[in-house]
Amino acid sequence: MSAPQTPQPPEGPLLTDHLAHWAADRPYQRAFTYVEFPDPSSPGLHHTLGWQGLDVRARAIAGRLAAIAGPGERAALLLPQGLDYAAAFLGCLYAGVIAVPLFSPGLPGHEGRLAAVLADCEPSCVLADAGTAPGVERFMAAHGLPPVPVVLVDQPGDTPAFALPERLEPDDIAYLQYTSGSTRSPAGVVISHANVVANARQAIEAFEAEAAGHTTVGWLPLFHDMGLVLSVAAPVVGGFPSVLMDPVAFLEHPVRWLRLLAAYPGTISAAPNFAYDYCASRVDRDEAAELRLGRVKVLINGSEPVRAGTVDRFRDAFADAGLAAAAHCPAYGLAEATVFVTTDTFDAPPTVLACDPLALSEGRLDVGELTDPDVTHLVACGTPAGQELRIADPATGAARATGEVGEILLRGPNIGLCYWKRNGLSEEVFGFRPPDATGGDGEPGWLRTGDLGALHEGRLYVTGRLKDLIIVDGRNHYPQDVEETVQSAVGLVRRDRLAAFCVPWTGTETDVLVVVAEHRRGAEPTEQDRLAALRTATAAVSARHGLRLAELLLIPPGSLPRTSSGKVARAAGRARYLLGAFGDGGRSDDGRSGTEDAR
Repeated sequence: MSAPQTPQPPEGPLLTDHLAHWAADRPYQRAFTYVEFPDPSSPGLHHTLGWQGLDVRARAIAGRLAAIAGPGERAALLLPQGLDYAAAFLGCLYAGVIAVPLFSPGLPGHEGRLAAVLADCEPSCVLADAGTAPGVERFMAAHGLPPVPVVLVDQPGDTPAFALPERLEPDDIAYLQYTSGSTRSPAGVVISHANVVANARQAIEAFEAEAAGHTTVGWLPLFHDMGLVLSVAAPVVGGFPSVLMDPVAFLEHPVRWLRLLAAYPGTISAAPNFAYDYCASRVDRDEAAELRLGRVKVLINGSEPVRAGTVDRFRDAFADAGLAAAAHCPAYGLAEATVFVTTDTFDAPPTVLACDPLALSEGRLDVGELTDPDVTHLVACGTPAGQELRIADPATGAARATGEVGEILLRGPNIGLCYWKRNGLSEEVFGFRPPDATGGDGEPGWLRTGDLGALHEGRLYVTGRLKDLIIVDGRNHYPQDVEETVQSAVGLVRRDRLAAFCVPWTGTETDVLVVVAEHRRGAEPTEQDRLAALRTATAAVSARHGLRLAELLLIPPGSLPRTSSGKVARAAGRARYLLGAFGDGGRSDDGRSGTEDAR
């Protein structure tokens, strides 16, 4: 008797087609699990929904939505992480209402961004739960936002009779993914139903994820593009389970994430680079010794520059737990492409390239030996997943040769439609037509990512953001490289909590290099400490990059602005610096200020 065949995923064009399929095909199999940690010693309380239960909950929310919002209107998700968030998002899609994944007003430090996004998307209603609803109403009133109905997703109440809207088209808008705002004000990327299903399939194919034997485990917030696609969209399309935990629970005790990775077969997860460093430094030997990570299939490293040192530290910290070196998969993506663009292979350890820093500043990859102490290490982000990628001259759009740095351009079924209510910017970013492009007027335009990178042996190496470039004497320097040099040289600096940028020096026509860095928690640096830090950083930056560091401003932990997804917001940090909003921070610039000659 032959073994039963694994059911194949449906080919429907909508995410809800897939959800309905799995609800009928495997109604009681585990779909989504939320792990709650009520106290520091808790091993975690697991709350689980099967596919039928998830579908029933999503349809119930859709019914309540349909009573107050029509297809094409917006519903803002102001919810904490959990099963209700996933069900609410899917309920919006069932109702044909445009979902706007956001966060509850309780997220500290992001009140202004939340208010700006709500004003921009003009929701017809807000989705909340009983615990967050009062705070949502107070927040809306305090920020002068129009009052709208608040739909409670955790209290069924009397669900009205609900019929599905007329058949939604794949090109209809599914949701607005607001960008993190690391280099500009947040803009809502318009993601269609076809976009999200295409990107989920691209991820599934890239990681060879199957309904039988794989589980996604994630702590990334569901309002973040990577969290939403990897922990909601891909599992729904692929029919495999998703395990969720709260980002705060991860930050409190990162070993919780690693334990969940070990608890399920064929786990696939994702995190920004800082999270891997965080685990390596915060999980002690005894905790690491208890882990069994041999079943981990893929750990995606994306959302911010991937550092070779981080990959090494994480591998060394957990190699004895059975973690395969090949499981660490550097990747590249952005909200304008739904999220997922490229990934390195997971059948070999990450690929690291040693590049001459002078050649890199001139816009080319000049490959050297990894053991050379003077090279810059770049980590490969792999090859495109079901989409086209080209490297182009940022000024003209003409194609650059292999090994030459240029702007990353993309084209594929996962590329978002446009920016919400920003026609001019949309045409500039989403509809770019390079001068050497072939094809007629009906050919889709290319997405200008604003990211810089180069191709080498078919792999993408991301070098930085176009708008973040530090340009001195006609040479390009990447802020993340300067930041890595400073945090590696100065022990006082908190890792990945610093920003390098240029500012105009008053009284001159010269821009100078400044680094604003948070000092380590618990440190109380004296003036002598600050001056020593400046001297050390100045020498390291000069030797490594040939740049003069005009100022190293040490500020308290938590002071540097970050995006809602946790990345340092360099543009916002620069603006605060120019406004003097950091104070003097105990200035480490030998007493100079912006009104004096940097020389």
